[in-house]
Amino acid sequence: MKIIVPLFLFLLFNLGYSQEKTRVSGIVSSEKKGITDARVFLIGTKYITETDSLGQFSITNIAEGNYKIQIIAEGFQPLTKNIIVKINANNVLNFELESTENQLDEVVVSGTLKPVKRLENPVPVEIISAAFLKQNPTSNVLDALQNVNGLRPQNNCNVCNTGDIRINGLDGPYTMVTIDGMPIVSALGTVYGLSGIPNAMIDKIEVVKGAASTLYGSEAVGGLINIITKKPFAVPLFTADVFTTSWLETNVDLGYKTNIGSNATALFGINYFTYNNPIDNNNDNFTDVSLQNRASFFSKININRASKKELSLVSRYLYEDRWGGEMQWNKSFRGGDQLYAESIYTSRYEFLGKYELPVAEKMFFQFSVIGHDQNSVYGNATFLANQKIAFGQLLWDKNWGNHSVLFGTALRYQFYNDNTPATASANHSKIYSAFVQDEIMHNEKTSTLLGLRYDYNDNHGSIFTPRFAFKFKPTPTDILRFNFGTGFRIVNLFTEDHQALSGAREVVIKSNLKPETSYNINLNYLKKFKLTNAGLVNLELTSWYTYFTNRIFANYDINPNQIIYDNLNGNSTIFGLSANADWVSPFGLKANLGTSYYDAMTTQDGVNLRPLFTERYSISWGFSYDITNWFLSFDYTGNLTGPMRLPLLSELDPRREISRPYSIQNIQMTFKKIHNLELYTGIKNLLNWTPNRGNPFLIARANDPFDKNVQVDNPYVLTFDPTYAYGSNQGRRFFIGLRYHFD
Repeated sequence: MKIIVPLFLFLLFNLGYSQEKTRVSGIVSSEKKGITDARVFLIGTKYITETDSLGQFSITNIAEGNYKIQIIAEGFQPLTKNIIVKINANNVLNFELESTENQLDEVVVSGTLKPVKRLENPVPVEIISAAFLKQNPTSNVLDALQNVNGLRPQNNCNVCNTGDIRINGLDGPYTMVTIDGMPIVSALGTVYGLSGIPNAMIDKIEVVKGAASTLYGSEAVGGLINIITKKPFAVPLFTADVFTTSWLETNVDLGYKTNIGSNATALFGINYFTYNNPIDNNNDNFTDVSLQNRASFFSKININRASKKELSLVSRYLYEDRWGGEMQWNKSFRGGDQLYAESIYTSRYEFLGKYELPVAEKMFFQFSVIGHDQNSVYGNATFLANQKIAFGQLLWDKNWGNHSVLFGTALRYQFYNDNTPATASANHSKIYSAFVQDEIMHNEKTSTLLGLRYDYNDNHGSIFTPRFAFKFKPTPTDILRFNFGTGFRIVNLFTEDHQALSGAREVVIKSNLKPETSYNINLNYLKKFKLTNAGLVNLELTSWYTYFTNRIFANYDINPNQIIYDNLNGNSTIFGLSANADWVSPFGLKANLGTSYYDAMTTQDGVNLRPLFTERYSISWGFSYDITNWFLSFDYTGNLTGPMRLPLLSELDPRREISRPYSIQNIQMTFKKIHNLELYTGIKNLLNWTPNRGNPFLIARANDPFDKNVQVDNPYVLTFDPTYAYGSNQGRRFFIGLRYHFD
């Protein structure tokens, strides 16, 4: 009652006061079509609203005066204008937004650590918008990237279903993942860092393909995935995205915005995912998909400083309990040898910050603190691991004439300990870094980027990684880019390769593993076409070549009971070609199509082998069609993955050594008539593909997971092994969900 009375008086006061004020209304559109759910702000005030299904908006109770209005909508360039509001006047204002999906001038930061328009950037950066993520709703970012050309989520185990993301045919540990430019994933976190980030918190994702170690250090050998979160002031007060599937998976994303005092705006998010329905469609008595309970809490706080300089803090906590194994298993069998399962408890926290220094120069300090604790059992083998990483980086962005220079220095400290024989005692390691990058503008059409990074590691000594890029822009809609860069990776084997932990193979490390080094060449051409009465097309062509020395090689072929790890006595190479085309039509149809070709080869002791799990080609696509009058939109997304070499246990192993091409396709329908509410439904894996097609089994000796009877009834001379994994065992399923928000 104490709360209700003041609240009633407050509302009564505002109702009477509003009679002396006026309103602003209008339409937000693009190419003569209203934009749904565009957010309309009066900057510096509490006034905020959203457009309806026709693009109309209205803000009431506004006092007379001069205002700045800002409009933000997914897939469109933000718009800010000065307006004048008068009492008893017709304050009707219409605004036209430009789509970011049909132009190449969206600002990106991942390629150079500086905000640069995409068509001006000497480093190719691919943008994945929040609208793209909605085309195929998923419970984690890992699965959301499956339809991006050149990216492929990899299932690393048929039992626990842990995975990673591959870029341009390279293994997952070569991919660095960052949030707002700060590293969150390395080593142990590679498996889990892409889970639990609420999709509603993501503004866009930027992807850099190719070595990026000059700016980002170790792990950025194959490329970079930078998840850029939304700015708290630019989101609705509350958002909810909930869906469930016919497999009884349920995912909940919630977001809430609030002000903290008068100088801070905060965005809080919760992601909860649960799946507790054991299914065994391939009849091997093992769960097709691991059961999971995952909760993640996310926050981002922007501090409004008087100097207008940036200060933001991001934090995330994730807890996950997952297990996969024999259908009769429950937690009372955990760690025993009666029933086999892989049970993993994960607790992970991340704290990141960016602070613009209070000096005349443009200088930033960035930091991250990450902790990861894992308690897991693989059958009757226990794996306990703890990792802590502290990272700090100082950047100075300076322009001198035609030189745009970035100076940086960084320190990374890592603590790691586990209970394996490979870690006799806790490991403390530090990497000291200094780097410089200079983009030289020769004229309006050409520029050169030079970069050099020096890292000193207390275990491996000095490491140099140079970088060179050349950009030629003959017209406003064409750009040709050449990039050369080197990458390095300091390896902690057990923290990133769960195939080394899963199953019955013995892990053998033949020597003290040295840091890997890569040399990458990339040639990229980007072109924008404007078609008469047919919309806009963006075309991108890329060719690349990567050469590795000291590459860590996991040999499954010498001994079927072992995985033998060593630095290559030879070299490893991968050559690739890719093409992307995006089309935005004037009649509601949007389409994207991408294809990539990979030619990978590993030479070990003079013997040439194609690397395991590297596909020969891939195709990805997405089509969206809006029927405005029906308030409906349709999405059709998919990918086709070419053949790859897979690990066999013996010459008698009846499973296919080379996989067959496979395709995952999805359809979705979204209904948008109800204000602030979207209802969506569809089918995932429309063709019902699973990797057991064409194979007698996936898990070797699933009937004897502890190898108690390998001498009995074993015509193929196999031992228990679940590492023959490359795609999800999850077949066709239906889904239904809703998205809701209010201001």
